[in-house]
Amino acid sequence: MAKLYIDSDKYGDQAGSPIVEAFHSAIKDIVRSRLDASGVDWNSFVFDKSYDLISAEDMQGVEQKLLDAGHRYDFSAIISAQERPDAYKLVEGIDGADKDWSLEHPDAPSDDADENGRALCGIGDNVVPYAGLTSGIARYVRSTEHVMKYLSEGVPDGTIAVIDDSGGTLTAPILEQFSGVICMGGTVRSHLGILSREYGIPCFMNAKITGIKEGQRVEMETNAVAKTAEAYQTGVEMTANIWKFD
Repeated sequence: MAKLYIDSDKYGDQAGSPIVEAFHSAIKDIVRSRLDASGVDWNSFVFDKSYDLISAEDMQGVEQKLLDAGHRYDFSAIISAQERPDAYKLVEGIDGADKDWSLEHPDAPSDDADENGRALCGIGDNVVPYAGLTSGIARYVRSTEHVMKYLSEGVPDGTIAVIDDSGGTLTAPILEQFSGVICMGGTVRSHLGILSREYGIPCFMNAKITGIKEGQRVEMETNAVAKTAEAYQTGVEMTANIWKFD
């Protein structure tokens, strides 16, 4: 049987998350039972009988069984956090609802605050240049719970969403309500980059930030040039600044 598991090297024997483990185990159980009942060899089963013996209803049944058992889908960025823990390192607390913590990227630039209380706290790849800077209140959107909360209560005006690699899929239902987006992964050609461009939402991809707390005012250098495909290919840095206000 082909391997159904992935590890940090993509092709190992360890599932990427508990929900993946549960799905794969349930599907393997179906395959084993139908293979035993079919009375045919493996090749005949895979390339012929499986189309008749395993149905879409079987797969839907697996999904419903897992949901009924209490499993919930992990947001996809959990894999990014596992593969690149330094980019998603939390400090001063672990509760996503706690305002007294921030993400700390080891390569994020920082500087002391100027006379206006504005301090450099990160950089990112600008998707589209806009006239002037973009400022707002940083709010972390890192899970489906955050998205559901904003769907039911509305996204506060002036929100600069700080999100992970999953942003394009995770935040699509509320993306147009953001004043700006700071995403820790991807490139200007990633799904989120394309969506933000279409919605006209200022967006930085591949951001490296430090010390931005929930509810803190931040400013994005959205009048900086957009990073080009050639810059990615040649390793040329074309970053825009991110500032915070104490």
